[in-house]
Amino acid sequence: MRTALRYEAAGRRLILRFKHAERIEGVATFAGWMAEAAADLLSEAEVLVPVPLHRWRLLRRGYNQAALLARAVARLAGRPCVPDLLERHRPTASQQRLSARARRENVTPAAFRVHRRHRGRIAGARILLVDDVFTTGATLDACAKVLQRAGAARVDALTLARVVRDEAHPI
Repeated sequence: MRTALRYEAAGRRLILRFKHAERIEGVATFAGWMAEAAADLLSEAEVLVPVPLHRWRLLRRGYNQAALLARAVARLAGRPCVPDLLERHRPTASQQRLSARARRENVTPAAFRVHRRHRGRIAGARILLVDDVFTTGATLDACAKVLQRAGAARVDALTLARVVRDEAHPI
């Protein structure tokens, strides 16, 4: 797992605008930071895969921020990106205000599946999962389990930001 930023202060504001206010002009800059943070993982990755949104959330938002990041990082690293390799076929509640325990209960491997046209691409592959924010790891963990069950040799993760917990502010 690699990340480019701490999810706090200015970084948090940038990401919230990117995620919820259609401020996508920072994608190239974000991707550069992410590629630098994960140079070692990118050198071994065979394919980059964004964490998917459920189709209804994608329609509401208009874009998948993880897919924008994954494509931009893949372009910088000269690696393929397969935005639809994973599907979120079950809708889940927003994780935004959930506790760590509630997040794990909300997002399980059952919410995801490998798209049938990409099943043959996973066996033995080294996959780099890409998402915007790592909070508890529930979503990345669920996606990784699905990919491992489908035969991936290795699944690593890359996020733009990570929530850093301390005892005064547990999630």
